[in-house]
Amino acid sequence: MSGVVISGTGLFTPNESVSNDELVIAFNAFVDNFNTDNKDAIDAGTLDPLTHSSSEFIEKASGIKSRYVMNKAGITNPDILCPQIPERSNDEPSILAEMSVEAANQAFKEAGIEPNEIDAVIVACSNLQRAYPAIAVEVQSLLGIGGFGFDMNVACSSATFGIQTAHDMIRSGSVKRVLMVNPEICTGHLNFRDRDSHFIFGDVATAVILEAEDIAKKDAGFNILGSRLMTQFSNNIRNNFGFLNRTAPEHEKDKDKLFVQEGRKVFREVVPMVAEMITDHLNEHQIGVSDIRRFWLHQANKNMNDLIAKKVLGRDANEEENPLVLDQYANTSSAGSIIAFHKNKTDFAANEIGVICSFGAGYSAGSVILRKR
Repeated sequence: MSGVVISGTGLFTPNESVSNDELVIAFNAFVDNFNTDNKDAIDAGTLDPLTHSSSEFIEKASGIKSRYVMNKAGITNPDILCPQIPERSNDEPSILAEMSVEAANQAFKEAGIEPNEIDAVIVACSNLQRAYPAIAVEVQSLLGIGGFGFDMNVACSSATFGIQTAHDMIRSGSVKRVLMVNPEICTGHLNFRDRDSHFIFGDVATAVILEAEDIAKKDAGFNILGSRLMTQFSNNIRNNFGFLNRTAPEHEKDKDKLFVQEGRKVFREVVPMVAEMITDHLNEHQIGVSDIRRFWLHQANKNMNDLIAKKVLGRDANEEENPLVLDQYANTSSAGSIIAFHKNKTDFAANEIGVICSFGAGYSAGSVILRKR
């Protein structure tokens, strides 16, 4: 069985971004309109008024300052508060496939390979725009890749689950090279009318190329020393949108058809779960925490990441050890930890070790230990 190397990564970033201030202006205008339109019910005590948001609240709660989006105009329009992304004909590339191809082409360049050298494509993300045909098969077709492709969804942990899936296929000898992509239009499932979550998500796509070590460029990339996955059922992060909604049309527009979460419960339960998983994983490979140069953590919440790193290290982590990208990108679901890795890996020297870790709905979590070649 061959060792496995991550030899290239790519990042597609939308052209438009929305600052906290811009988001708050739109949200607060919506709140004012709602409270005015429902003044009689609010005065009668039969309806609670909505409360304003603020940039200070958002940054303190999450660490987010802005987010990249596929459509800004709809999100910042208080009468819409939703991205406006026109449907495309079946003869046009889908928007997720188009994002994936842009990220993938960057990864090919870094790995020094061509698309026709890939044996399999995995699209691993939270927000698939259709059930079938698989986005991965469309990406495969657009890039001229042979072999096969499939989609997988493990919410925010999809990338680490995709990495282990690709790793295991390569280790088994069934393929030599895999392209794993994470296209996320998270703003499409976000309720921009909910004060507690209207600021959370952004849009992006990432790509990772994994190769058998014996065919990867000498000394390039990172060896995968080990990966670990876990799931534990929880309703605290949920999205109930799906094809069966049409069979119960009276509930089609309920809040749970968009992203919903019990944020405090998630924080309280996920932080120790993830810290313990990383610690156990390092112990399994007889790697001390002092040997870890960097954690590339899922970018959901700065306070969560700081506490996870502190629990693993036994002390506060500095910015180099625990880099932050969510201040500019917000939560990009499966892509978050890969953005952190993509933007913060070029300074590694040979044999230095880092950990990619993702976590989210499910609950789900994944840990990948990497060593620079």
